[in-house]
Parts: sequence; structure tokens; C-alpha cells
Amino acid sequence: MTENCTETRSVIGILALQGAFVEHQTALERLPFRRKLEVILVKTPEDLERCDALIIPGGESTTIALLARLSGVLEPLREFVKTKPVWGTCAGAILLSQAVENAKKGGQELLGAMSITIARNGWGSQIESFEAPLDVEGLQNPEKPFTGVFIRAPVVIKLHPNPNDRPIEVIARLSPGLLPPALASPDHSDEPKIFVALRQGLHFLTTFHPELTEDNRFHEYFVRECVFAARR
Repeated sequence: MTENCTETRSVIGILALQGAFVEHQTALERLPFRRKLEVILVKTPEDLERCDALIIPGGESTTIALLARLSGVLEPLREFVKTKPVWGTCAGAILLSQAVENAKKGGQELLGAMSITIARNGWGSQIESFEAPLDVEGLQNPEKPFTGVFIRAPVVIKLHPNPNDRPIEVIARLSPGLLPPALASPDHSDEPKIFVALRQGLHFLTTFHPELTEDNRFHEYFVRECVFAARR
């Protein structure tokens, strides 16, 4: 029985080059799927080869991309996202995007897995970090708000799926009233800016840090709806 259980486990990797990877590991280990999951830290292409799914944590997106290239993981990551479930949080959300605004001088390496444009540090500098209740649509107990922790968070600027792309689902959003004046548009064209959790096929992003709370619903959602769905 033990061998059979191990054979059916899904291996979830957490890219562990920089950022909040330990917090994601802790959150996954709190889930009630322990016999169905194996969680590993990914630092090399060999680590990535073991994975059925991957989390790219928050941190500094250009640093994560640079370290991924230096460690030989970047090109394997580009192949991985074509077929496997991937969740990006904050910096990870930037890396999953197809286009980025406010990139650092020299540009930003992207994996291009989700059909969106995102802006780095969309809310401002570190002192503009904040917490806010989110309206959640795809999680368990959607009537219960989720506290979003936004730290130098990116902002979704535009959704632009092609006709052949999987549809983009909004999983959580901010109240429009929380947008600062600098981000709000008088013609109400700023709706994507309130989208803080999106799913497109097996890919998932959050512009905030669910791993910094005790609420496991986003980790449970990724495992249930993306990781296990891919296995089925």
C-alpha cells in the first residue's frame, strides 16, 4: 500500500533561488493532501525534471530570472510551463506574464505562460505595501474574505488572450474603491487593475502573497484545480 500511494503522488516544486519559497513550503505542508503530495525545493534542472507542478514565489523578478539563467533552469522553465501547472505569486506572477511594464533597465526575462500585461511595483514602493480583504470567487467558502498581503505588488494592466488561448478566469479581485487615484481611470477602463488572482488553463497567478497568511485556500485551490486536474 505504501508503494502504491507513493507512485500516485504529485510532486510540487517551489523555485528556491530567491524569495519566499520556505513560506510556500510551509503552507503546502499544512494542506490535507499529505499522502498525495511531495513538496521539493527546485534549484537545478534536475530538480525541475522531478516536478509535476511548480510554484514561483514572490521576491525580485529580475533577480529570480537572472539566477534561473545562471543556474541553467531558465530554459527548462520555458519548456515546463508549456505543459505543466505553474503558480506565480507577486514576482512569480510577473515571470508568468507575456508582457511587463516598468521593467528595469535591460529588460525582464518572461516565461509568457499567461496572456496578460502586468506592471512591476504597480502600487508604488515598499512603503505603499498594504493588506486588504479580497472578493474571492473560485475558492472554498467564497463568502469569507481573504486577506491579501501586497508587498511592492505588481498590477494587472491588460488581459489579451488570443482566440486559441484558454480563457482567463478571475479568481479574486480588489474592491474598485481601494485603487489609489494614480491607478484609477476616469473612463472606467481600469477593471483589470482590480484582478489580483487569475487562472488560465493550468496556470495561476496572484499579485499578492497568500503564503504570508494562515489561510490555506489559495494553496488548496492550486493543488485541487490545477495540479490534480492535470493528473486526471
